[in-house]
Amino acid sequence: MSIKPDMSVKLGSLELKNPVMTASGTFGYGMEFEPFMDVNRLGGIIVKGLSLKPRQGNPVPRIVETPCGMLNAIGLANLGLEGFLNEKLPWLKGLNTRVIVNIYGHSIDEYGELAKALNGIDGIHGVEVNISCPNVASGGMAFGTDPGVSAKVTESVKKNIDKPVIVKLSPNVTDIRVIARAVEAAGADVLSLINTLTGMVIDIETRRPKLANLTGGLSGPAIRPVAVNMVYQVVKAVDIPVIGVGGIMDHRDALEFLLAGAKAVQVGTANFVNPVAAVDIVEGLERFCQEKNINRIADLKMDEH
Repeated sequence: MSIKPDMSVKLGSLELKNPVMTASGTFGYGMEFEPFMDVNRLGGIIVKGLSLKPRQGNPVPRIVETPCGMLNAIGLANLGLEGFLNEKLPWLKGLNTRVIVNIYGHSIDEYGELAKALNGIDGIHGVEVNISCPNVASGGMAFGTDPGVSAKVTESVKKNIDKPVIVKLSPNVTDIRVIARAVEAAGADVLSLINTLTGMVIDIETRRPKLANLTGGLSGPAIRPVAVNMVYQVVKAVDIPVIGVGGIMDHRDALEFLLAGAKAVQVGTANFVNPVAAVDIVEGLERFCQEKNINRIADLKMDEH
C-alpha cells in the first residue's frame, strides 16, 4: 500500500494544505460552488475582484467563447467592500481553507485604502493585487505594464496590510521579468501569473466586435503554453514563490506549472466547464504522487538535462 503523499505547500508565510487554488473571477465568492463540491478540499480560494465601491461592470455581451478558451470583459463587477464584509465574509470565515481577497483600484491610493480596510480582519489569509486595471491618472494605461507604477501599487498595499501580499502579473508586456523584479523589490511576498491576454473577436455577419467592450481577456487552454513559459522565466528571475495560472483544465496541466517551478496553481476557466474541476485536480495530483512514489509534492522538479 502506497503512503499518502504530503500535498502541503508554503508560499512564504502562507501555508496551503495542497497547491490547488481557484482563480479570481471564476469562482465567485466560493459559496456558489458549495452545491457541487466540498470547498474545503481546496488549498485556497481567491474571491472575485473587490473594489472600494460596488461596480456594475461592462455592458453585455461580455463573454464570448473562442477556440480553446474564452474572452471576457466582465469589467470587474462586484458588490464593493462593505457588501463583501457584510454578505460574503461570514460564510467564508467558516471554511477550513485559505481565503485570499483579490483587490483592485483605479489609483494607487485606492489600492492602499482597500488594503488598510482588510487589515486585521479574521477569515482573510492574504490579498492578491490585480495590477491589470486601468490607471485613471495615466490615461487608462494598466498599472501592471509599467514597472515603476507596479512597484508603487505594491508598496501602497504592503504598508497598509500585514497579511501576505500576492501580486498578479499581466502578460501584456514586453518582458514580464522586469515587472516581476520591480514588485519583488517593492515587497511582494508572492507572485501569481499570468492574468489574461488581451484579445478580440469580430462577428463577420454583423461586422462588429462580439464583445460590447470591443476587447476582452483571453483565458483557457489556448494560453497555457504562454503561461508555462512566463512562469518558468519569472521563477528564474525572482527569489519569492510563484503561483502558476493559465488554462489549467486537469491535473496534468497543473503538473506542467509545478514542474516549471510554480509552488501552487490557480484553476480558472475550467470552473465554467466543470464545476468540480479544482477538486478533480487535487485528487489527480494525489494519484500522480502515489503512482510515482513522490512523498512530497513540494519536491517536484523539472529535469532540465
